[in-house]
Amino acid sequence: MVRNEITGHTYKFPCGRWLGKGVDDGSLERVLIGEFVVPSSDDDGGRGSRTPPLQRSPSQIRRISITSLTGRGSKPTTVQIQESIGEAVNNIIKHFHKPEKERGSLTVLLCGEGGLVWALEQFFHHGFRSARIFQKNVFVWDFFERAVAFVENADQIGDLQETPEPLSLNSESFCRYVNAINSMPRNIGKDGKFQLLVCLGARDRLLPQWLPLLAECSVITRMYEESALLRDKLTVSSLIAVLETLHDFPITLESSLTKSVEL
Repeated sequence: MVRNEITGHTYKFPCGRWLGKGVDDGSLERVLIGEFVVPSSDDDGGRGSRTPPLQRSPSQIRRISITSLTGRGSKPTTVQIQESIGEAVNNIIKHFHKPEKERGSLTVLLCGEGGLVWALEQFFHHGFRSARIFQKNVFVWDFFERAVAFVENADQIGDLQETPEPLSLNSESFCRYVNAINSMPRNIGKDGKFQLLVCLGARDRLLPQWLPLLAECSVITRMYEESALLRDKLTVSSLIAVLETLHDFPITLESSLTKSVEL
């Protein structure tokens, strides 16, 4: 909780995640999006609100985390996931249709609860094989890294020479972005890297181009159930079309999100 003593406004910064090497996703820092707390008569500026205590498991917070791979808690349905993505994209479009002085924070629409990153987390988490299979916590970023390793290895042995040129270019850009994020000196954790990749992909209009690569990569059969949304061609095509509607708008990112990565 942060209170501005000048304006009297109070903001809550939900997290519910651990920090530390070898803990959770290994992050030592996280970008938290503030939520304005509406004061009530018996609550001066929201001081009665509280964040989850340390002894409580982060998996119990309201947000469905990408790390909740043990089956605890409710999981969104395929319809809910698709609706959340559509709503997140529509909110960004509405943002740009407002007069510039009336626009809120684009960062909130990208990274806040119910934002684009959150919605795509649910998409990539759907059908993701559980930690019980791998005997350790696994993250969607692990899938991205294995996809990069597969593409780079295929390129070295010449398998990509017969790949259609657009897909080959998409492979090159995806590998370049993932490797650049992994090369950053800051310890933002695997979920932070996922957030950064989504934001950069939205800014540079690359998300729709990367989806076919991920959906067709052979690594997907080992890390996703057959019923996963990412393995459904019709769903992937629909998602591509939805994400392409953002191409008409200039998405700019705050430096707190880009973290000085040069891409």
